[in-house]
Amino acid sequence: MKSWTLTDVRGDIWLDGFSVGNETLRLPTPYDWSIRKRTLRGGLRDGVDVVEVHNGALSFTVLPTRGMGLWRGDYHGLPLGWRSPVSGPVHPKHVQLADRGGLGWLAGFDEWLCRCGLSSNGLPGADGGGGLAQLTLHGRIANQPAEAVEVSVALDPPYELSVRGEVEEGALFCPHLRLTTTYVTAPGSNRLVIHDIVENRSAQSAEMQMLYHCNFGPPFLEAGSRVLAPVREMAPRDNPAAEGVDSYETYAGPTIGFAEQVYFYDLLADDRGHTLSVLVNTTQDRAVAMRFNRNDLPCFTVWKNTGAVEDGYVTGLEPATNYPNFKGFERKQGRVRVLPPGGKWESRWSLEVCDTAASVSALLAEVAVLQSHARAVVHRSPQARFSPL
Repeated sequence: MKSWTLTDVRGDIWLDGFSVGNETLRLPTPYDWSIRKRTLRGGLRDGVDVVEVHNGALSFTVLPTRGMGLWRGDYHGLPLGWRSPVSGPVHPKHVQLADRGGLGWLAGFDEWLCRCGLSSNGLPGADGGGGLAQLTLHGRIANQPAEAVEVSVALDPPYELSVRGEVEEGALFCPHLRLTTTYVTAPGSNRLVIHDIVENRSAQSAEMQMLYHCNFGPPFLEAGSRVLAPVREMAPRDNPAAEGVDSYETYAGPTIGFAEQVYFYDLLADDRGHTLSVLVNTTQDRAVAMRFNRNDLPCFTVWKNTGAVEDGYVTGLEPATNYPNFKGFERKQGRVRVLPPGGKWESRWSLEVCDTAASVSALLAEVAVLQSHARAVVHRSPQARFSPL
């Protein structure tokens, strides 16, 4: 393994630029891979560090300045991510989380993968528990810069490429949590593995929530696209979502004035807790899959926002520790994790991209096998265990 430190605040290290690839580190692989670090200039993105990874088939851009989220990606020319009305990636200094009644998070939202947490996620509001008084939409972690960033290349098969970062979230008299995340892929692979550890750095117990807001637009999202998963139980979040429950699996094309619809899922899994969700296009020759474990991420949410392309034509597939309701409600439902002093929460999940009918068919067959264990219960109205009535 060969590693390079790009950022280390404690060691006073920060590299203005960095590049490694086939030209500088020869690996016995036919794929033209590379890892590059640079800093964006101009507009709202001025000063945002990016780490660009290309494995010869799949590429993705990590945002150390924005909580180690993923800005965008590409697989064999198919873009991964979405077109946001926000011209990002936005430097956190331009995002005031408390604006608009706690909705300021939206001013920086344009990532392919955005973490929501760590102390809280979901709707804003005043919360009497957990050491935080006024909660903002989806928490703080996506707007916290990384304290440490390291890239590595394995010198043995399968020659994995990895990006590791540490992000701190804390304040005096408040919880102190640390996110350590590692992205791993291999040359030529269609798969990206995400390994996260959240550690309580305080001498007191701390509440913790995590939601992975993974967002897709065209070409995977289009009129007739479907989201498929092995459903044990599904309920609309609210009445607007209930109005579309007959087509909860299917997406419309861009529709001016569309109001977002959110659906909460309880998924089936195998005997080790493994499950998956799949977004598949109309002709079933393009799909993205998320594989995760219910023991770490027991909740799954689908966000449908099929408005005009100019306004954000996008869907979010969101595995999480909780549903994105207000934290107080989730606490009452027992869906807020509590980490003891020094305690850790860990998850390992993956994103997989398919661009052939055969590979898409194999994904759908996996969903069908899990679904065969139980008939899906689809509620036509909001349910008390999923969302406030």
